Amino acid sequence: MGEKAAVRNRLLPALGEVFRAYGYEGASVARMTAATGAGKGSLYNAFPGGKEEMAQAVLASIDRWFETAIFQPLRDDPSAPQAIRHMLAQVELYFESGQRICLVGLFALGDERDRFATRIRAYFATWQSTLTQALVRAGHPQPAASTLAEEAIATIQGALVQARAMQDSTLFPRALSRLAARLITVSTPEHPFVLSPKER
Repeated sequence: MGEKAAVRNRLLPALGEVFRAYGYEGASVARMTAATGAGKGSLYNAFPGGKEEMAQAVLASIDRWFETAIFQPLRDDPSAPQAIRHMLAQVELYFESGQRICLVGLFALGDERDRFATRIRAYFATWQSTLTQALVRAGHPQPAASTLAEEAIATIQGALVQARAMQDSTLFPRALSRLAARLITVSTPEHPFVLSPKER
């Protein structure tokens, strides 16, 4: 990895949090320099395309994380229930039990949606298709699996919004527990996934 690439990678986490906190339009250079500790010149040396390049790089880093942590296991794990449980556990960790915004979802709602439309669509489409694959392996018929995958992602995104709106750190984990029961127990009734009383 070259020096410039290393600098970009070092800056990406802080830049991502600025976009999460202020949205695309509100992510000013002043806020970016304060969050990263890098001067304006250093930022633009690492990202000559300015804020749009920074946002594209952050979205690309999110894509890489989801590909490694979620999409690939959903495709490749021979145990579909295990892959689905892994997905839900990773989602809870990544979104900090519902206290961390989904940046892709945030960009999808703003005026910047068209600017990043291709990447936003690919993120959700890949998630739905890989989860559908896992659900089919788990025993769902293809049409039902596709519908269930779509509903699962909508549940996750909606629970993220509701958890932050209610300032309730337990809401998102509860939603994931109910989702696990639906995705796994229905898929494999011979091996029911039973929620503990605390998870209900």
